[in-house]
Amino acid sequence: MCNSVHALFLRELKTRFGEYRLGYLWALLEPVLQMMVMLAIMGFLLHRVMPDISFPVFFVCGIVPYSLFSNIATRSLNAIEANRGLFSYRPVHPVDAVLARSLLECLIQGGCFAALLAGLWLLGEPMRIDNLPMLLSIWLALALLSQGIGFAFMVLGHAFKAADKILPLLLRPLYFASGVMFSLHVFPPEFRYLVDWNPLLHAFELMRHAVSPSYPLYDISLSYLWLWALVSLFIGLLLYKAREPAILRS
Repeated sequence: MCNSVHALFLRELKTRFGEYRLGYLWALLEPVLQMMVMLAIMGFLLHRVMPDISFPVFFVCGIVPYSLFSNIATRSLNAIEANRGLFSYRPVHPVDAVLARSLLECLIQGGCFAALLAGLWLLGEPMRIDNLPMLLSIWLALALLSQGIGFAFMVLGHAFKAADKILPLLLRPLYFASGVMFSLHVFPPEFRYLVDWNPLLHAFELMRHAVSPSYPLYDISLSYLWLWALVSLFIGLLLYKAREPAILRS
């Protein structure tokens, strides 16, 4: 399985970035440049003081992890169709294609996150990463949560032709409900239940706290995020195993 995932990973990397003049360096430059443009626009339009954290750091700790989640979920939709010809080889399975795409997204978005934080630090934005293991734990939990959703999307994308149009639309409201652009402190305590059920909100708020320990946390739990991650991964794998024979026959 590891060999299959590695081969599919290299194939995905070459397919997406091998034709650019900058080669594989574009895999990191593309999302970094996109995030820099968004950061400049949002910083200009929405510049305000966040609670004990600068707005650029606040924004990066929301938009980059959200991109990880969104890209893993949506790119899993057509992973089967993009690699169908390879499934005639016995060692290659549909799950390998999804894992390869997810691994590439984790490396791209992880590199983008590190590059942007390093750039903001060099520009003098206040941050202090005292607990790197916690930051890595949050990132891993978010990746597993995204992977579980990705497995479910892969199955739905194979079962329903319209899924690749509908499912990305269903994800878009999460951008506005997950704390990418707001902090949980803006909600009065009696109304926080309206949004704090969302595990993505827990991931983003925890990341902000990890890079800026003075950033306050309200009803946020790393255990809750991991619970969602493991449950979504279990359900996603269960759906995949149930549909794997039909996927391989089609």
